[in-house]
Amino acid sequence: LHLEDEKGVFLLKARHTTLERFHIENVEEDSIENVSKHPKQPFLLLHHGQVAEFDVIFKPTLAQRLEGRIRVLVGNNYSNKTQIDLVGEGHEDEFTLDGLEEDTKETNAESSLKKDIIDAVRVNHIQFGDCPVGKHCRRTFSITNHTRTKVMHFEWEADSPFQFSPKVGHLHPGCAKSITVTLKSDVPATFRRYLVKCKVAEINFELPQMKVEDWDDRMHTITWKDTTRKLPGATWPLKEKVVEAVPEPAHTVVEESSHEAEVYLSALVAYTQFKLNTDKIQFKDTFPLQTRTAT
Repeated sequence: LHLEDEKGVFLLKARHTTLERFHIENVEEDSIENVSKHPKQPFLLLHHGQVAEFDVIFKPTLAQRLEGRIRVLVGNNYSNKTQIDLVGEGHEDEFTLDGLEEDTKETNAESSLKKDIIDAVRVNHIQFGDCPVGKHCRRTFSITNHTRTKVMHFEWEADSPFQFSPKVGHLHPGCAKSITVTLKSDVPATFRRYLVKCKVAEINFELPQMKVEDWDDRMHTITWKDTTRKLPGATWPLKEKVVEAVPEPAHTVVEESSHEAEVYLSALVAYTQFKLNTDKIQFKDTFPLQTRTAT
């Protein structure tokens, strides 16, 4: 395997089981000078049915589109059928969504190849898969503030049946926060690349930033207040639990700092169904106390 990479941003790494299949030809000894010849380059020997696995790692150094290629030398000839094009795009976004899946629908590979251009696939998709009707299905990802000084305000523009938690909150410099998306539908439904947007903006607090604690709409305070009711024979009133939302810290939005992040959601909500490949079992004549089994 030959990795062609001008910028040095791609790395081809064999997995542990694959390393066992690597070989270097035996060193031949010269009978005259008794000096060992240099071994040839390592090669991969695969017998029928054997598999070799590799990880391709992309580590960009600049915010730009980068390309590479993996070529396979079979015997002494390059195999055109197994040439692999590598495409990656480095970015330096201040706000990112992490832990999402590749959105393979975003680019049309066939038309891109005709233009001799292969686009990097954006990682902005959540696949819920099959979800039962009336049940909660949850997926989790994270959002990150990559800046060193800016505080970010985020708000998800999502309606039923998708619920984001937290839906509104703050991200302090260099911090990340987990976001849980919950899907519940009381009727069968199909969602294909359902678009949800997140409004993001830089904010300034009225108080010094070091004195402002992290905040989102999940945060609540619990207090116990006296009521007018009393237990028979008691001289003290009954306590009542009061849950109140923590108010959002006072802030102002920095002008022209607002932008949107996009996430696509896909799911199939349906009732459970099953099929049997056998609907009739015909036993042969069986004597009393004899056992016959069908599978």
